[in-house]
Amino acid sequence: MVQIYTPSQDIILDNKLELLSPAKNADYGIEAIRHGADAVYIGGPAFGARATAGNSVSDIARLSEFAHGYGAQVFVTLNTIMSDAELEQASTLIHQLYDAGADALIVQDMGVLQLDLPPIALHASTQTDNRTPDKVAFLEQVGFSQVVLARELSLQQIADISAKVKTRLEFFIHGALCVSYSGLCNLSHAFSKRSANRGECSQMCRLPCNLKTRDGEQLAENQHLLSLKDNNQTDNLDALINAGIRSFKIEGRLKDVSYVKNVTAHYRQQLDKILERNSSLQAASHGRCEYTFVPNPDKTFNRGKTDYFVNQRHGGLNDFRTPKYLGQPAGKVTAIGKDWLDVDHTGSEVEQLHNGDGLCYFTIDFEKAIHSDAKLSGLRVNRAEGKRAYLAGNVPADLRVGMELFRNLDHDFESILSKESSKRLIEVDITLFDTDNGLGVRIQDDHGHQIELTSALDKQAANDADKTIAQQQKGLAKLGGTRYHARKVDIATSQPWFVPAGQLNALRREAIEAFEQYRIDNYQRPPVWPRSADAQFPQKHLNFLGNVLNDKAEAFYKQHGVIEVDAAYEKNQVLNDAPLMITKHCLRYSFNLCPKETPGIKAEPMVLEVGKDTLKLVFDCQKCEMMVVGSNRL
Repeated sequence: MVQIYTPSQDIILDNKLELLSPAKNADYGIEAIRHGADAVYIGGPAFGARATAGNSVSDIARLSEFAHGYGAQVFVTLNTIMSDAELEQASTLIHQLYDAGADALIVQDMGVLQLDLPPIALHASTQTDNRTPDKVAFLEQVGFSQVVLARELSLQQIADISAKVKTRLEFFIHGALCVSYSGLCNLSHAFSKRSANRGECSQMCRLPCNLKTRDGEQLAENQHLLSLKDNNQTDNLDALINAGIRSFKIEGRLKDVSYVKNVTAHYRQQLDKILERNSSLQAASHGRCEYTFVPNPDKTFNRGKTDYFVNQRHGGLNDFRTPKYLGQPAGKVTAIGKDWLDVDHTGSEVEQLHNGDGLCYFTIDFEKAIHSDAKLSGLRVNRAEGKRAYLAGNVPADLRVGMELFRNLDHDFESILSKESSKRLIEVDITLFDTDNGLGVRIQDDHGHQIELTSALDKQAANDADKTIAQQQKGLAKLGGTRYHARKVDIATSQPWFVPAGQLNALRREAIEAFEQYRIDNYQRPPVWPRSADAQFPQKHLNFLGNVLNDKAEAFYKQHGVIEVDAAYEKNQVLNDAPLMITKHCLRYSFNLCPKETPGIKAEPMVLEVGKDTLKLVFDCQKCEMMVVGSNRL
């Protein structure tokens, strides 16, 4: 017989910290959860902002089942803007995703809110440009239980938003940074007809550029001027929590599984340290992780690191040399042979090289001129012996003594991550107790789940009490192959009873299976947030940057007080002098030409050349923003 106990439902959600990891596919999502994620976000078959990272509904069901066993959640990205016909297709898909067990939808297109939706939670994508208290308050009022804030916000701006809303606030803490405010970039569509708002961004911003003044003076040549370093908020997690962030998001639905494992494990450890210091906070899911490696985000793909504008504007947002992964500084070349080189690791992040490591270097010193023909070249270490590295081939002619090397592939580290590298276990307490006609096993965890399973057994007094208790404790603790770990086993019978090992093992197996099934059956998806028909959008006129592509989205905004709604850029054939990108990254600031920093300088437009295309840079110094404008007329 099985008896179950329902956990309390009065948990304060605002005290739950959620580590949210990316999932290119279901298998990556499962690894993210094994390595400590409280939730994962994944693309469905269509309408996700990463068009090449779609997944079947059946795979999302498989991922959801695994996640829910740990109390973790699965969010599906439905964050492109859609045509009227696509919106009808999305309606069918949403019901399928709900039936598959998805916990929430991440949405950009407000037309979705006009559909007949199942009772599924809605999250506002960062693509909806969530920067102000009024905007986030509106999204809360129309039914979004979680809002992904703009990456560009400072701690004070986040705190100002948090003070005005009760909806959970989500913030990107790691990974690639879009140089534009999310949702406000039409650069890709303008030049390639590949819309970022429809999941097809061509990443034109990662290309090399030339920068000139309005008068033609060249300031930079062949540099990656719009390519930012990667986001890393490791040092700001406490401050972000204090500002009101409750969901900590890792970017990377196109990244490989080693990135997902490593970065998730890193932030899991960081958040766990915070939870240990602050008993008023708790993790949003269950279980603790045991790793076979030491997490280090510097060892997986990144373009360098910046905390962006969290601590206000400062330098170091970009590395104009390359948008590629340099890796960790590995030292300088001290000697060169035909197929070998010696490396001095003094002061570098790499203590020694390993067989199979990947190295890279710049062919010239980038810092010596405003113009750079620097080329990033790579090497593979065949065999490492101390400071000497024997290469898989001859030393390239452009590699010279004194050049700096970077390790962009740590072979030993990647080898560990290619195998099973984490176990996630839920702690349970097990009690053996008497019943009128046999014995019972009680299993309970720290989250309010408890079951009791009893069985009719013949009980005989044990000859050796201490030995019997020890054997029963050991037998009941054998939970290998499950997601559980016996933290404590209590033999609470009136006296030690002799029970054949086979019968006790059977009772344990049945009890843990019943406990597992109970946890699955008891899982509750997040509630649907209430909606207000009276909510007023904070603007009366919505221009093309509102990304309205269908009739239902237009109707939504007009129902909420918007008088005039312009069509999205994708619907307009010609928009002269339109801002194709709005960004807080400012090239005037980067080149010490900021009027606020240097009196007497005027914020005149500048010229950006990307390949054969010429763009105008316009500066709004009051807002500290730069606009990339699609016009050759200066």
